[in-house]
Amino acid sequence: MVEKHYRSLTKAVSWRVTGTLDTTIIISFLVTGRIKPAISIGFIELFTEIRLYYLHERLWNKIRFGRMKEEEYSI
Repeated sequence: MVEKHYRSLTKAVSWRVTGTLDTTIIISFLVTGRIKPAISIGFIELFTEIRLYYLHERLWNKIRFGRMKEEEYSI
């Protein structure tokens, strides 16, 4: 089975939004002590990480390691 591009992109966006809100903005706020720079850093990270995750997913989609072809059953 191969994932479609839109599935990989949707997974990348949903994961990064969660990660950005949870980690990047909070950590940036704790380091800077200011919310505006923390949000700015979070948004930059959001878009760069979405792209990296998407490319990572597409690369792994081409690798057969750890995959098995589904058996087709006929009656």
